[in-house]
Amino acid sequence: MTYAQDKAQSIKLLALDVDGILTDGRIYYGNNGEELKAFNIKDGLGIKLLQGAGVSVAIITGRKSAIVDRRAKELGISEVIQGREDKREALEELCQRNGLNITQCAYMGDDLPDLGAINCAGLGMTVADASSTVRSAAAWCSTQNGGNGAVREACEFILQAKGKLSQLQAQYS
Repeated sequence: MTYAQDKAQSIKLLALDVDGILTDGRIYYGNNGEELKAFNIKDGLGIKLLQGAGVSVAIITGRKSAIVDRRAKELGISEVIQGREDKREALEELCQRNGLNITQCAYMGDDLPDLGAINCAGLGMTVADASSTVRSAAAWCSTQNGGNGAVREACEFILQAKGKLSQLQAQYS
């Protein structure tokens, strides 16, 4: 068993950055000032599977966007922290509010603002196209880029470590 698999067994909360994790990191602006982001439906199912296994999911992002609130609501994510540059502090507050030890939390981010949260979480996770500094700090790295199924991969990794993935997948056969 790898270090990351061992840590994943005790995860009760997965906190996610948005840009570069749930999206490919690009932000589109329309002519009328609207902001657009593309979310991967596979990531959404991964989040639902994780929640179905009793693991909570939260969002911590440095930007503020109504689109993030909408996507979180669609996925049943009630813990959404936006506009927070200190993501480590936000993660610690989230744990305290939910009665969790930081070691029971995984955090997935892709760039330098995520480094503090990745370093303090019980399981630091990142995506294939993360900055090299973040990839070096994370205990687990997806094979997929952000916005392209990386969150699904992370959810399945946690579920596999908990011995619940096969059972959840069997519901669809």
